[in-house]
Amino acid sequence: MARKEKSENPGRLKQIALTYKMTRRADRWIGFILLGVGLVTFGVVLGIGFLVGHPVYLGILGFLLAFLAMAIVFGRRAERAAFGQMEGQPGAAAAVLDNIGKGWSVTPAVAMNRNQDVVHRAVGKPGVVLVAEGNPNRLRGLLASEKRKMARVLGDVPVHDVIVGNGEGQVPLKKLRTTIVKKPRALPGSQVTEVNDRLRAMGDLMSNMPLPKGPLPKGMRLPKGQGGGR
Repeated sequence: MARKEKSENPGRLKQIALTYKMTRRADRWIGFILLGVGLVTFGVVLGIGFLVGHPVYLGILGFLLAFLAMAIVFGRRAERAAFGQMEGQPGAAAAVLDNIGKGWSVTPAVAMNRNQDVVHRAVGKPGVVLVAEGNPNRLRGLLASEKRKMARVLGDVPVHDVIVGNGEGQVPLKKLRTTIVKKPRALPGSQVTEVNDRLRAMGDLMSNMPLPKGPLPKGMRLPKGQGGGR
């Protein structure tokens, strides 16, 4: 057991180092920002410790709080950097969907045209969510075609559509997961499974073709809590 823990630690440290390097490429001030957050947090808590007459105890607490504050800031800025590097790349939406969370079943590239505009599908308690990335004008036809195809097997199951982008009526990549999971729930868990089975039986355009999971930078993972459900 001890050997297993020792073998895992170097991997975690390496992953943190890779994440830091990736973040620093997009956010060159990250090191100074983290240092500043840590020093300010520690200084404030230590100052309170001197005021109340317990600098040692508050100093230890300040060190722990400084480390926590630095971890939170680093996580947020690393996430922002990751989305910044993914923005506009083919497969970016699929990478986010792949980490959407429990209770969802994701099928990438259920529809695609020769211009590489693509529609992905996520099935969860809000119903079916079609997520499209590419040219908005061409995507409308793809979405309409996919909805007609699904209507024959889904009946009154809610079907939502989302176009990823920064234009009017579109959803930015960094807000994609939040937008989907906040949609109102309409199906019980058992019906989610049934709906997903029906759609899989209907067949997907890319079911026999390998598809990369998305353009996540090497060594970078999205934050915990976004683990994908298949």
